[in-house]
Amino acid sequence: MHSTQGFHSFDTVGRGKPLISAVSLSLLLLSASFAAASLSPAVAQSAAPAQQATAVSPDALKQREEELEATREQQRKAAELQQKLKADIAAIGQDRSKLNQQLIDIATQVRGVEIRIGQTEADLRPLDSREQQVRASLDSRRTEIVEVLAALQRAGRRTPPALLVRPEDALQSLRTAMLLGSVVPELRGRAEKLATDLGELVNLRRDIATKRDVLARDRDRLKDDSVRLAALVEERQRKQSAIEKDVEAEGARAINLSRQVESLQGLITKMEQDLKSAAKAAATASLRGAPPAPSGKPNLGALKDPARLSPAIAFASAKGLFAFPVIGRKIREFGGSDGAGGVEKGISLATKAGAQVTTPCDGWVVYAGPFRSYGQLLILNAGGGYHVLIAGMERISVNIGQFVLTGEPVATMGSTSQVASILATTASQPVLYVEFRKDGTPIDSGPWWAANEGEKVRG
Repeated sequence: MHSTQGFHSFDTVGRGKPLISAVSLSLLLLSASFAAASLSPAVAQSAAPAQQATAVSPDALKQREEELEATREQQRKAAELQQKLKADIAAIGQDRSKLNQQLIDIATQVRGVEIRIGQTEADLRPLDSREQQVRASLDSRRTEIVEVLAALQRAGRRTPPALLVRPEDALQSLRTAMLLGSVVPELRGRAEKLATDLGELVNLRRDIATKRDVLARDRDRLKDDSVRLAALVEERQRKQSAIEKDVEAEGARAINLSRQVESLQGLITKMEQDLKSAAKAAATASLRGAPPAPSGKPNLGALKDPARLSPAIAFASAKGLFAFPVIGRKIREFGGSDGAGGVEKGISLATKAGAQVTTPCDGWVVYAGPFRSYGQLLILNAGGGYHVLIAGMERISVNIGQFVLTGEPVATMGSTSQVASILATTASQPVLYVEFRKDGTPIDSGPWWAANEGEKVRG
């Protein structure tokens, strides 16, 4: 609120003198602020030497101290988080089910934050655009503003007080003047239009500030959750390596074998026949990969068991239940043109750099590594003759032979597209490729995806 001292014109109300002088300077200063915002970089640079020659002000010193203290606080919080992570992992011990549950829970939290961040960014785009439009409109009407200011100035009888150059101040002054009847009738329409635009600008700025605060908090949350997730993934893989002594050798052999085949189906066949860990996984999948569905319906309660070592739901009966492996936007559909005269055998999802990739279903890893034009490729044997292929990640965090649960984190996206067939059209954005196969033939994955977030299965 403005004080009485800030509005000297209030002293004249009893004598019938106008209050508009405050309005005139407010709008004049607002106009000046628009002009100042468009100063050329050269002008700003010319002032730099003079600023550098000036001694550091107490305010600048205080700001530096605050920044240093903020950095120390961040370091303290990071150290506390690391200690908590160590304690949590130590508490888990050798309990595989607890580790699995922690992984799925944190991955679900990360997914939720990624969704909120995407939604907030989408909400901000039209707000930012509208703010620019309103500012541009006010700036383009500078001549009209000057005319109104001149008329209002002539209507005033006292020297206008000094006011802060902010849209909020100018709006308050203009509203006060109109409320007290200081604007002459012929100017009221123009003044009301200015007040409307200023009001919208003030509201836009407030909404944008609120959403940016939410965005900042979510990004901080994502950073903390990602650190925790990385620690849990590292612990999972450490335990996996302890169980499978020849993990590294098997991984190297898998890559060598992958160079001997040309097609994805050839790769699946080669892995499940010639690689010990993949062959074991495939054999287990054929024995336990298709649990019976009571009353013809999938037993969703079985997904709550984090200690399971085989799929909780038969792949064929899980239609309409799967979540996309990554938060993103579908850019290519099964059966559509692949841009090279052929048709798409899977779907492609454009996503954010560094996004986490989770498994849409339970399954055994039969391949994890680079493969030709697909970048990093992960193949899951989901049992019942079904395979899920996921490609385009920058980093995979599971090993061949490993059994993974629905919603478990298995990979991380990079910053650009890794799949050669998509690289030409969306080189600047990471893209995940997902393909379902039944008995070696690509099938439409559409029926398996849930219609909305609430319908997706979770471990």
